[in-house]
Amino acid sequence: MGTTDRADRFYRDQVLDHLNARMREFVGRQEMFFLATADGSGECDSTFRAGPPGFVRVLDERTLIYPEYRGNGVLASLGNLSENPRLGILFVDFLRDRIGLHVNGRAWVVPDEEMRVRHPDLPVDPVPGRRAQLWVVVEVEEAYIHCAKHIPHLQKVPRQERGDRAWGTDDMKRKGGDFFGAAAEAADRAPYRRREGAPEAPQEPAPARPRTPAPSSFQEEAERVLALVQQRAPAEPGDFRGWFG
Repeated sequence: MGTTDRADRFYRDQVLDHLNARMREFVGRQEMFFLATADGSGECDSTFRAGPPGFVRVLDERTLIYPEYRGNGVLASLGNLSENPRLGILFVDFLRDRIGLHVNGRAWVVPDEEMRVRHPDLPVDPVPGRRAQLWVVVEVEEAYIHCAKHIPHLQKVPRQERGDRAWGTDDMKRKGGDFFGAAAEAADRAPYRRREGAPEAPQEPAPARPRTPAPSSFQEEAERVLALVQQRAPAEPGDFRGWFG
């Protein structure tokens, strides 16, 4: 898409192999993050983690840890990490700085009691459902900014309006129940099985739909789209090197 020089400049200026002081401070006050993992065959999954400010602990510039609380019964992410130790974490501060931080690396799992022997200063959370059953240790390999321009600015709702969160609950209703109606339809479909290998060819051809002629190559289409974007893209100011730089 004609952005190779821009990407090279981003990697040179913004991508670190550690957490600098600003990043460590940023992580230490976050209350949520998004987690991406993949299994041994590359099948991907993404999920959400949350806790009180500081629930993700930075041990040093190349290591952070986060807790796995009771109530995570599927353990999809931990299952993936048991086959493929690489993960991607995205912290997004919607409330104050309206900025994000990517952290990519390798991970392993440590039981809570072992982690507390190694780090006796870890606090014990007073909320029973928010006490770590185990910790995921992340060895940082990449850390870089996620730009602010499309991050919405959110505000917290007062506790009396939102109600308490049910940390660690097994109550299906409080966990969301059958919000999307999948369980209600279970009797009418075959049990889910992950597809292995290439998908099977359809038995019947799909109905023909009018469409624009296909370009001869991806490169040709990319050049066409890029030309359109460049025609209407406003000029950007000079490179921004702040935030975590």
